[in-house]
Amino acid sequence: MTSRISIARPQSSNYDSDPHGLSNSRASSGYRSANPDDPIEKLRAYSKQVEDYVEIYAQPLKPHLPAIGRFMIVVTFLEDALRILTQWSDQIWYLQQHRSFPWGLSHLFLLINVVVMLGGSGAVILKRYTEYAVGGLLAVVVIQGFGYGLIFDLTFFLRNLSVIGGLFMVFSDAMVTRKTLFAGLPSLSETDRRKYVLLAGRVLLIFLFIGFIIQGKWTIARVLVSIVGLAACIMVAVGFKAKWSAIFLVVVLSVFNVFANNWWSVPSAHPQRDFLKYDFFQTLSIVGGLILLVNMGPGGFSVDEKKKNY
Repeated sequence: MTSRISIARPQSSNYDSDPHGLSNSRASSGYRSANPDDPIEKLRAYSKQVEDYVEIYAQPLKPHLPAIGRFMIVVTFLEDALRILTQWSDQIWYLQQHRSFPWGLSHLFLLINVVVMLGGSGAVILKRYTEYAVGGLLAVVVIQGFGYGLIFDLTFFLRNLSVIGGLFMVFSDAMVTRKTLFAGLPSLSETDRRKYVLLAGRVLLIFLFIGFIIQGKWTIARVLVSIVGLAACIMVAVGFKAKWSAIFLVVVLSVFNVFANNWWSVPSAHPQRDFLKYDFFQTLSIVGGLILLVNMGPGGFSVDEKKKNY
């Protein structure tokens, strides 16, 4: 019995517990896990928790965001068309007396504006022929600027840049590949074109807030809102935490719109009423563009998208 083979593990000091090198016993590279007591880590954990709650409770509304955004973007064109129809004689008088439009051309100018705004807005809401509808509405923005002599007005210019940004968001939401156009010529793919359109839309959307910063009286509250809002605008433009920055701007612009452009509190005969009404619905259009940004995300040319790849 003394000759039985011993199967006990050798007790020698040169015994290798992992002869094939399969264990993960490499030396530490110096990386340390996040410290849960770090204030920055606590802030990140809290913000992540808030994001999760918002995602959960906003889920029922999310399928309706594109329709809400598209309607809000074109609401300024619908209001403008209705205003022209209800103030037709006043519009004709203004164009002829102050803009030197000859008789007939002033009528044609207004009629084209009304038809394009109503038709284009309806097409955007119904998602039919969206590319042509957006092109028509863009043309209206430009010809109205020249027709009414407001193209060099800084506030008008910045506001309409933001409206154009909203239309770009609509265009990117409905982009399709058209292989029949320019057949045989090198062209960008649908994905690449959408990236560029989304980038342009993001950048243009923030110009309304820039206009808000440079006009009006300065107060402590205005300074604070301007600083925070400008930071959110920059984050939207570069695409860093773009969804949350856009949500913040939606809230700020909505509150500002209700209190600053409260046209319903001005008597109907007061000339300021139409200006407030115009600004109110234009701001709604820009809010609609931000809502589409929240729904679609910032696109490929953004910090948020690049972070996913690294």
